[in-house]
Amino acid sequence: MAHLGVPRGTARQRRSVALLATGVLTIPALAGCSSDGGGRVPVAMGQDIAPAARDRLADGSTLTWAIDAVPATLNAFQADADGATTRITGALLPTLFPLDERGEPRLDPDYLESAKVIEREPKQVVLYKLNQRAVWSDGREIGAPDFVAQWRALSGKDSAFWTARNAGYERIEKIERGKDDLQVRVTFSKPYADWRGLFSPLYPKEVTGAAGTFNDGARTTLKNTAGPFRLGSVDKDKGTVTLVRDPRWWGDRPKLESLVFRAVKPEDRADALTEGSVDVADVDPAAAHSVAQAARYRTGNGQPAHGPGADITPAAALRSWAVAHGSDEKAAEAAQKARAENREAVAAYAAEQKALNRFAVRKSLEPAYTQLALNGESGPLSDERVRRAVARALDRQELADAVLKPLGLAAKPPGSHLALAGQPVYKDASGALGDQDAKEARALLADAGWTTGGAVQKPGDTKAGSEADKKADEKTDGDAEDAGKKPADEATGEAADQDKDEAADKAGKDTGATADKAADKDARAADKDEKDDKASRDEGLYIVGDEKPGDRDPAPRALATAPAAAAQSAAVLRQVAAVTGEGATRVGTQDKQPGGAPGAYAPQGTAAPAPAPASNRLGKDGKPLTLRFVLPSGPGSQSLRGVGEKIVAMLDAVGIGAQITKVSDESYFKDHIASGDYDMALYSWPATAYPATDGRPVFAKPEAATDGSLLVEQNYTRIGSDHIDQLFDRAVSELDAKTSGDLLKQADARIWAAAGSIPLYQRPQLVAVDKKLRNVGAFGFASPRYQDIGFLGGQAAGSTASPAKGTK
Repeated sequence: MAHLGVPRGTARQRRSVALLATGVLTIPALAGCSSDGGGRVPVAMGQDIAPAARDRLADGSTLTWAIDAVPATLNAFQADADGATTRITGALLPTLFPLDERGEPRLDPDYLESAKVIEREPKQVVLYKLNQRAVWSDGREIGAPDFVAQWRALSGKDSAFWTARNAGYERIEKIERGKDDLQVRVTFSKPYADWRGLFSPLYPKEVTGAAGTFNDGARTTLKNTAGPFRLGSVDKDKGTVTLVRDPRWWGDRPKLESLVFRAVKPEDRADALTEGSVDVADVDPAAAHSVAQAARYRTGNGQPAHGPGADITPAAALRSWAVAHGSDEKAAEAAQKARAENREAVAAYAAEQKALNRFAVRKSLEPAYTQLALNGESGPLSDERVRRAVARALDRQELADAVLKPLGLAAKPPGSHLALAGQPVYKDASGALGDQDAKEARALLADAGWTTGGAVQKPGDTKAGSEADKKADEKTDGDAEDAGKKPADEATGEAADQDKDEAADKAGKDTGATADKAADKDARAADKDEKDDKASRDEGLYIVGDEKPGDRDPAPRALATAPAAAAQSAAVLRQVAAVTGEGATRVGTQDKQPGGAPGAYAPQGTAAPAPAPASNRLGKDGKPLTLRFVLPSGPGSQSLRGVGEKIVAMLDAVGIGAQITKVSDESYFKDHIASGDYDMALYSWPATAYPATDGRPVFAKPEAATDGSLLVEQNYTRIGSDHIDQLFDRAVSELDAKTSGDLLKQADARIWAAAGSIPLYQRPQLVAVDKKLRNVGAFGFASPRYQDIGFLGGQAAGSTASPAKGTK
């Protein structure tokens, strides 16, 4: 895609620079959401898919959908499954409970007549009644053998199956045929609240029945499917996966004859739109800006509003014509050449704008939030007071505004780690930590021993630890102070009070505060023992490109995931590796590279950010309070780095130094976040309809192994507590939805109080879509309904798709 005849790379830079310089993306605000970030809480999962009735759509077209890469596997339960795997299998395989726009699972009548808990005592029993028309593409009916085979493959009992996750399946005791072949009876050994998340996607027994087909056979092909589409072909050389209508599909006939998923790198999406090689593509703000700008290319009188020729006045055009036809031959020749080049540039730019004007940008808030992660394993951030001070220094509203307001999206910072606004479990528990307050942040730092004179004055006779540190070790969780010197439980308000009462009721213990504080004290004592082991680790400042032998901190302890979560952790690593959604490279088990070498964080000699004024810099025992802030360096991570720079300024205002170190996108997550080689970092977590199951490994308390490694599931901040774990365990075993939800809200309040993860904003979801396409775009939380996607009334404008031939 070339602007004004300039090289492609320059054009991309110009798009990005223009967007960043203006800070404005003139796309209509998302319907149903407040665009000023105030007032009503945004519905996190609001859709923008241009809905239309099926009878308005043409029959027989082909749609091309951009994905990052051809998926390494079509088995969604393997470690290297990614977003493309999910997108493709969603059109091929049964999802028994797809999600609606609010992130709630809803029974799909194409597969199920009903599914419900029919017994609770002595054990939970779920009865599935299958749609009698539901069959696999080979004609065999979907039934109990498929459920049994998938349970056995994912239960974790047979190590021959290379599974990425088994949450919930390990609780199943047996699966039986019901009264007839259309009934499947599932009995659980332990109650499981999130049972609706099981058997989705459901694979045929031919895939899950044997380790060989599960591990290898389903990676590149699926011979037997049960969706509106079946797999046509996978062409890795062309970078395409083609789906075609399944003639055995019993539901609504798909409007599209074929659906092609094409690998297009995120940075190449704008060019692909211009060339017409894709119809749907997730795009970054710069590409979205280009699409929006194309709609305003011509003014009322037909003149270009931007681009080459837009700044030529009638008088200037007349003078140019006069010179080109004047008596001065040299001047005329030069003018004629310039006019020809300008006409060529105007024509090329006009063609580009016409191509882009075929698209509209549909947008929503993605069901994922970006957080500031604080590594509590060692260094200053192992002190809860310092973490809380960092959090209290941040203006989360300002950060959310900076990312979302220019896009016309609601900018309400998330109030929960476990749900997003609009979900039933959502409740703003950020009060457990408190709002921005620089004065209180400084008070917390002073209480932790960080003072303005501490960076230059080293005590002559200091025993291990300061008095402030000793006092901190003596505090219990119930006494943990927020910046206002209130106990953390008091700060959580109603959620924490309910936490105490329900915890005691469920455990059959005293409902008074004494029992609750005693449990918290035990958890804090365990945390203290772990922190004491780390007290001797060096907290020196790392200067990029200026390290000397022996200057670096010891390498972090090796990451070792708990056995039951090892593969699941690997899978989430891959999902979260795209930290900004703007082009980070996928991580595969085969391409892990060692990290931690000196100079790996930024090119040798990269200048460190200027330190805070000496009068403002805090320190302790002669060392300044400086945190290493690791950020990705790739061109697709510009907005993330912009947020990082704002955070640095906010911390500087309270005396905390933040040293930004840039690392490659490829190594950012696997070599730094996952291994704990950072103090602060920005990355995102996807939201979920099943927080009791999916949230626990993210916030589980790490455990020390006998070999000195740290057993971590997906808790890359290394901050947790026994009480939080217990709340998750109770929530996932509670079949009453309200009670389970209340337990999750209590867990979230304690996660806020621990200040390891600070949610900042929901990520924007921007999708460029052919203007004639309907029922596709920014889905938010909802699952696409592929059979309803299609072009309005005939061939799409500008598309080479042919309803008659169904090819491109």
